[in-house]
Amino acid sequence: MVVKPEKTIQLQGLRRDSKALYNFHESVMNALRPTLKEGVRSVIIASPARTNYAHAFIDHARAHHAWLTQNPNKIVFSEIIGSAATISEVAAMTKAPVFRRKVEETISKETEDLIGVLEKHLNTSNENEITVYSLEEAEDLILNKPKPSKPAPEYLMLTDKYLSNSREKSRLHRLMQIASNRNVKTRIVDSESVAGSRLTQLGGLVCLAHIE
Repeated sequence: MVVKPEKTIQLQGLRRDSKALYNFHESVMNALRPTLKEGVRSVIIASPARTNYAHAFIDHARAHHAWLTQNPNKIVFSEIIGSAATISEVAAMTKAPVFRRKVEETISKETEDLIGVLEKHLNTSNENEITVYSLEEAEDLILNKPKPSKPAPEYLMLTDKYLSNSREKSRLHRLMQIASNRNVKTRIVDSESVAGSRLTQLGGLVCLAHIE
């Protein structure tokens, strides 16, 4: 696991000052936006014991950024007790078993949400929502530059078993890298999970797209 510092934001004022706290939470949300636009859908918030810092931020996100927490592409927020003020503290936290369990729980919830997006695509009567199931079709959607009236890819999902068993690993890795570069949300799903079982039923690889 790699620790990469992004931005440090200071609270300007006191926590009991509702305006100062609101502005602080908004600054944190603004700092997160570039990462979320890259397709990240899981956010773990660390805060010291006997504080409500993480809970207060999550409440703020739910109250003022419902588009992040209530739609099919929602962000999964979770909390963990600990200090993450420095790189060394974050590095130590990521090695702790409790952190790894929290990551697994958060990813599991995120994956369930992604399958919800998939099922919505499969069951829609909207002809502008496109679902493809083969590597070749996914490449056609992702590798070619978007054109007017051409489906724009949103998600690329595949199981770890599909990836490990594929004879086209180099093509798959290239596809995933280009998908990531083009802000297509890419996920490798545990084939033993409920979400993985659903993907396996569909062949192991699914690409979701829509026509603007």
